[in-house]
Amino acid sequence: MWISDKWIDYELIDADGGERLERWGKYILIRPDPQIIWKGERKNPLWKKADGVYRRVKGGGSWVVNKMPEEWCISYGGEAGDYTFRLRPMGFKHTGLFPEQATNWDWAGGLIKKAIAEGEDRPRVLNLFAYTGGATVSAAKAGAALCHVDASKGMVNAAKDNMKLSGLEDAPCRYIVDDCKKFVERELRRGNCYDGIIMDPPSYGRGPGGELWKLEECADELIALAAKLLSPTPLFFLINSYTTGLSPATMSYLLLRSLPESMKRKAHSEAQELGLRVSESGLALPCGASVRVEF
Repeated sequence: MWISDKWIDYELIDADGGERLERWGKYILIRPDPQIIWKGERKNPLWKKADGVYRRVKGGGSWVVNKMPEEWCISYGGEAGDYTFRLRPMGFKHTGLFPEQATNWDWAGGLIKKAIAEGEDRPRVLNLFAYTGGATVSAAKAGAALCHVDASKGMVNAAKDNMKLSGLEDAPCRYIVDDCKKFVERELRRGNCYDGIIMDPPSYGRGPGGELWKLEECADELIALAAKLLSPTPLFFLINSYTTGLSPATMSYLLLRSLPESMKRKAHSEAQELGLRVSESGLALPCGASVRVEF
């Protein structure tokens, strides 16, 4: 398991009864998590002092306790430098950041910094389903030229804000509001390529015509298309998944089978769960999965 354990401004304090007890900066939040199937005594007093509590009900959910500000910032000291992110209590329990991804930011940022230190040209990195840009910020801080793609204009604007907060407003980055599959198809027609690719597709989504799609049903096609955008001498390919039906090994198989033989021979692949350390128990909570391929 890859554990994101370098946070100072974030802490997973406890995990019990289907919920996380978390500290985001100076605010305490309680949010649901389907992985937490055990029940304990909830001895930590912060369970009763939360600034924000999100509860699910049939057909949705809401913040039933909300003493949080509309927005606030937290920082992370990563492999490529310090990053700052703006948080907001969003619908469907989110804050605008997935702290378990920090270990992936460090991995990709380290590869980019190493390539530049060894005299290679500035790597070009494509971030698909890029959300609020945690991986974009990290890769840009390490020295890459970015292309950030997400179907939500609001998420792309949030990524621009996070880049500015991290001192990267002048970093080379294209921000694209578009369906990721359609964008990849256009890039292939244009003959463009990238040295690093990051994919973080949602479990469910809407196509350009409003049609519902499930990642399990289209993962093979999405990954195969994106793999065609790798440059002749790529650095890495990173895929994240929060979809229960897609194990790390399955995603690894999908990616490796999409690579040409010349790349497959050079590829070093690892597939593991992502995790966060629970302060109360000292154990690691699984929080999704990733496949890392380094060339």
